[in-house]
Amino acid sequence: MFFVYVLKSSNFQKTYVGMTSDIQKRLLEHNKGRGRFTRLYMPWNIVHAEEYDSLMEARNRERYLKTSTGRRFLAKNIFIKK
Repeated sequence: MFFVYVLKSSNFQKTYVGMTSDIQKRLLEHNKGRGRFTRLYMPWNIVHAEEYDSLMEARNRERYLKTSTGRRFLAKNIFIKK
């Protein structure tokens, strides 16, 4: 199983899209500062995750979510302002 996930910084207006096979382990790595970008905006929370059977499906979805169209999808469907 592979996961595509979206993180949101607790202290900044930043998001991060990534892919992994172990989502909880990867979140801990982000919150320990092991990623160059994510280190700057810790702590992170998972706000959205999708599960895929193959690496290729997950990689394609991650790439899509990092495009301008994918960011608009996230803004409309995940980060709905209340």
